[in-house]
Amino acid sequence: MEKIPTQQVDTKPQKVVVNLYAKSERIYVRAYKGIYRNLRNYMAWVLLLIYYVTPWLTWDDRQAILFDLPARQFHILSLTFWPQDFALLSGLLILFTFILFFVTVFAGRAWCGYACFQTVWTYFFMWAEEFAEGSRNARTKLDKQSMSVTKFRKKFVKHTLWSAISVATAITFVGYFTPITDLLNKFSTFEFGPWESWWLLFFTVATYLNSGYMREQVCKYMCPYARFQSVMFDPNTLIITYDEARGEPRGKGSRKQSTSDDLGDCVDCNVCVAVCPVGIDIRDGLQYECISCAACIDGCNEVMERLGKPKGLVRYATENVLEGQSYHLLRSRFIGYGLAVLVISAFIGAQLLTRVPIEVDLIRDRQTLFHDLGDGVIENTYHLKVSNKSQETITISVALNDVVDYKYIGQQRLLIAPNATIEQMLRIQIHTDNLISPKTDITFDVKSINDKSIRMEQESRFLAPAEQVL
Repeated sequence: MEKIPTQQVDTKPQKVVVNLYAKSERIYVRAYKGIYRNLRNYMAWVLLLIYYVTPWLTWDDRQAILFDLPARQFHILSLTFWPQDFALLSGLLILFTFILFFVTVFAGRAWCGYACFQTVWTYFFMWAEEFAEGSRNARTKLDKQSMSVTKFRKKFVKHTLWSAISVATAITFVGYFTPITDLLNKFSTFEFGPWESWWLLFFTVATYLNSGYMREQVCKYMCPYARFQSVMFDPNTLIITYDEARGEPRGKGSRKQSTSDDLGDCVDCNVCVAVCPVGIDIRDGLQYECISCAACIDGCNEVMERLGKPKGLVRYATENVLEGQSYHLLRSRFIGYGLAVLVISAFIGAQLLTRVPIEVDLIRDRQTLFHDLGDGVIENTYHLKVSNKSQETITISVALNDVVDYKYIGQQRLLIAPNATIEQMLRIQIHTDNLISPKTDITFDVKSINDKSIRMEQESRFLAPAEQVL
């Protein structure tokens, strides 16, 4: 019999290559109008105005807001904070964190959509881009064209505006740490210090890349808030939602009056996608990329208005409201974060109201414990340092509590200039009859002569020979 050839079957597993990285497509945001767009624009211009103008404000012949790192002094209007006031800074950062949590529980990522620096500067760059290259369709066509004189001119104008905004942002930022007038004077000679040069370059490049090119990628992949903000959401949190019951099933075309009961109000125009700065489709449900800027709400409302249909197909709502349940504003998480904000605010306010504008540091001379001057008189030496954290000259006096009879050798009245520190060595002589033990606790009283509210006490010890103290 003739043998039938058998077919060889390759049983080896086939190697499949899956590319897990997909290059992000550029998003061309469509222009639109609406109440939320106006609100965000007003908020953005106010924040930009505050950022760029604040370094130029003066207070008592100095920059009103100045963080002088070399001098370790932080000037905010009439107040000057020193490294010793770090607790206030910590409290302020904790307060801002709880305010962010409080807003998130109430209205989702409203901070991201209206006040985040990345969002504000991104829309600033988008405004410059639209000014130079035109509308969304014009920008799309321009990028598909080969290089020409017209395209080069428009791109040049855009990148010039981007560069100008980036440089201005960097100069303003460094101007919070170096007096901005001195910083601008250095441009004529380019005599920048190393750290000034670094931060000017860093913030120029970072602003240019983050707001010009990366944009939504910063919100999607770099911002940690996008990852953990959902933990603070609950069914009563206001989020941007698509009313699926009203909008589905979708139907193409413009229909002022629906001719079929099978179609919902969504005409599948994709305007909500075209206006989204992060390029998501809100109709797919809540997504962590959504920054709650409400652009899709304004865009959809424009379409609904043209079609003669009720607005609100895309709107701010809660999960409970969409399911037909009632909305509850006051809930345990909302109240808890609110109370935390109030408590921390009260603590910081009390610290500022009771803050003494002098800092006293008193250290015993540890090289010599005491000097025996004879006849029962013992002398101790102390190193006194007093800092004036106010904007006015203060005259202070130094006295000793707890001991009735003592001799003070040193200046008892000290004149301290604003934001200055003075140091002096002082000697205290006490007879052993006035001491209760070889290690007597004493208190130095440092107070202002003219203002009774400026006063600090510093505890220390007076040492004497044990055999001379009964």
